[in-house]
Amino acid sequence: MTDNTSLPYIIALTHLYDGRHRLLRELLLRFPDPAEAWDRIVLPGKTDSWQRAQQELEFVDKHHIGTYYLHDCDYPERLAQCPDAPVLLYAKGNINFHNGHFVSVVGTRQATERGKIIARDLVLALAEQLRELTIVSGLAYGIDIAAHRAALEAGIPTIIIPAHGLDRIYPANHRSEAVRALENGGILTEYRSGSTPEKQHFVARNRIVAGLSECTIVVESPARGGSLITASMAFDYNRPVFAVPGRISDDASAGCNALIRDQRATLLQKPDDLIEEMMWVTAKRPVQTQLQGLDAQVDDDLAPEEQTLMKLLREAEDGMLVNDLTEETDMPYSEVITHLMMLEMKKRVKSFPGGKFMAI
Repeated sequence: MTDNTSLPYIIALTHLYDGRHRLLRELLLRFPDPAEAWDRIVLPGKTDSWQRAQQELEFVDKHHIGTYYLHDCDYPERLAQCPDAPVLLYAKGNINFHNGHFVSVVGTRQATERGKIIARDLVLALAEQLRELTIVSGLAYGIDIAAHRAALEAGIPTIIIPAHGLDRIYPANHRSEAVRALENGGILTEYRSGSTPEKQHFVARNRIVAGLSECTIVVESPARGGSLITASMAFDYNRPVFAVPGRISDDASAGCNALIRDQRATLLQKPDDLIEEMMWVTAKRPVQTQLQGLDAQVDDDLAPEEQTLMKLLREAEDGMLVNDLTEETDMPYSEVITHLMMLEMKKRVKSFPGGKFMAI
């Protein structure tokens, strides 16, 4: 953590050089002592920046927020290797930057059910095969939150990279996931309190998502989108990028297919593809027992027949047809349909054309 004598100057410098990361880094290379660097500056706004730094110090102390300065030994090593890494990071939670493999999972906010399921299954499968794994993403709707939720479900750390300060959570609907992440992982940002989630902040925070991780996975992305910016940044940092392919007619997969076509990403069909490409050593973890316990807890409010159907649907990666469920359960067709309708009303399953159902 940053020492208290230097921290006011570092905060003031980041405020004064807001968004001009390379210029600030050049200044600190020339004058490694932040206090000396501050004294050498002749720029308008110094007084306002110093006052804002004092306010931020009060916020940091009051809320027990950790700070990481670029030139400190505990600054995340992978991120420090990036030429545009933030000079100062604010952290809340229980983050261990040395916790084995860091993988960022990103994708579109308008994710399909298929994409959400793929993101969840990928994280759960990786968590089962890798002894130490941390999932990094941005808490956004769609693929981001699906990845965070899967990490929480598997009991592995997850780090949230927001586009604002630590005095808020955006989107507010994901507050419960953010709070749970504080216990095993946390929230990491370059933005001071009072910073709002503006468009340019989302673009800038993507470099932290890419730079913090050993590799980046894009699960779903249209032809244009923020996840492609993250993938491009990871590619520029010489970090492996993986993309889940989709049908050529799927708009939600157009960006992933383009990454693969342009050889800017490796095609990812199953977790083993990533593990083999990264040459990681696998070690089974007792994740399944925990997941079974979670499933049992979640299904307490379901009828026995509904619990049976949910178990089968969770085990089927691509969903199941009603006829197949009838054969597997020995229940009459009409009874299976009735239970599936009830499960759909309870938002436990989703129906697809052709009589196929998938667990949510």
